[in-house]
Amino acid sequence: MIRQLTEQDHDICQQLIHKQPAENLFIIGDIEAFGYEQEFQKIWGDFDAEGNLRGILLKYRENFIPFSMGEFDAEGFAAIINKTEDYSIVSGLKRIVTQVEPFLSREIKSIRHMHYAKCDNAESMDRQDLPHVQQATLTHLPKLVDLLNSIPEFSGGDFSVEERKHSMDAGVSRSYYVEEDGKFVSSASTTAENSMSAMIVAVCTHPEYKKNGYATECMTKLCRDVLEEGKELCLFYDNPEAGKIYKRIGFKDIGYWSLYKF
Repeated sequence: MIRQLTEQDHDICQQLIHKQPAENLFIIGDIEAFGYEQEFQKIWGDFDAEGNLRGILLKYRENFIPFSMGEFDAEGFAAIINKTEDYSIVSGLKRIVTQVEPFLSREIKSIRHMHYAKCDNAESMDRQDLPHVQQATLTHLPKLVDLLNSIPEFSGGDFSVEERKHSMDAGVSRSYYVEEDGKFVSSASTTAENSMSAMIVAVCTHPEYKKNGYATECMTKLCRDVLEEGKELCLFYDNPEAGKIYKRIGFKDIGYWSLYKF
């Protein structure tokens, strides 16, 4: 049976999604931020014959995210999506989304499967002090945005001081950087931080300062600090070479994250 969840279902919902905090980064964060009663956010639960919650379907604005630890009513989740007009994205763990996809009625514009990796301890990380790696504050945002906009791989990313300030003020993002010659030359950031997990994004080095290990050091310092707060870390990647760096730090592949656009 599938029904919409309310605040009264909060405990059982949390019990399910907290079993895999990194995998449920977006669902946990959206529920913490907006709860169950928002016009732009709805959450449905799939219950088995004994009344146990076994699956979650979250709609945040135009994006649907399904989750389950095992068996769930994929056709039932698809039926809810099919009845909705204002959606353009279905995303989530590949093993789950690919079960829903055959029942979706709308034409798919594009499909992207990205490696999904997580880290839940700092055992593999370099423990040396990294005094030249600093955490960015609001006053550093212009330099940070200048760096991000200088990275060829990030072209079209539309980075702005206002957007970064909003995320930092909300406590869902932080950034670490290395500065040389009066400018930021490398950085790593989090996004979608919640009480249980955080996603690593925007790991980069200015083209003129590569091969110095700066990006690895920024990421190491960032990951160590987040892990010390008891959170799990996750990230997406497409580039196998980048994947090697992440795995040296301690990330392990947990599958693929699928993004379907309609």
